[in-house]
Amino acid sequence: MIRVRNRVLLLLVVTGVSNLARAQHEGHAGHGEHSGMSVTRSGVVMNENRDRLPNGCDAISREQHFEIHAGRTYANDRPGIIYGMSQHEVKVEPCARVTIDFVNEDETRHQWMVHGLPKYLYPAGMFHIEAMGGERQSGTFIVPAEDRNYLIHCDMAQHMEKGMRGQLVVGKGGGDLWAVTGITDAFRRSSYLPQKVAMTFLLVAALAFSITIVCRKRRA
Repeated sequence: MIRVRNRVLLLLVVTGVSNLARAQHEGHAGHGEHSGMSVTRSGVVMNENRDRLPNGCDAISREQHFEIHAGRTYANDRPGIIYGMSQHEVKVEPCARVTIDFVNEDETRHQWMVHGLPKYLYPAGMFHIEAMGGERQSGTFIVPAEDRNYLIHCDMAQHMEKGMRGQLVVGKGGGDLWAVTGITDAFRRSSYLPQKVAMTFLLVAALAFSITIVCRKRRA
């Protein structure tokens, strides 16, 4: 049933993505932009770019390949989050051609999206990979020449807030983004403790309480 539900969701996603890509294409007619969209049974890739160089790039500087896993497993021992990725920070060279193999280890859909890219190459300034539950999806894009940090996240409802937030660091970067899981602090620190720390605290508290009771009985 889960697989059937995922296939139905994929059809709905494809329809929505197709409409978005068509609207973007019509809205930018004559500007040489393209959606670079591909759809398979495993997921969707939008704004893929394998050959168009960003301004300031004379050639592809390097081919860089990353396999990034997503799922609940990667949220273990992290306070206040539910989802995570095997790599929340991706470092690349300026003008590199970057291929992402995105592996979804959960049953729910996950996305790997980059925001802030040049809009003359990437409509809406984004590169987008979506993988259905238990599937793998790959996509390729070329990063700009400037040293900068770009937001990576999953755009499914509440997934970014629940831990799927990262950063793409091009060259020397332009400064860490806030609330990158495992990298930087959030604006509001979570009040939850990792499970092991919480258990240790409870054991120490229980031991201290027991010692206090024993001491009082001896004095009595």
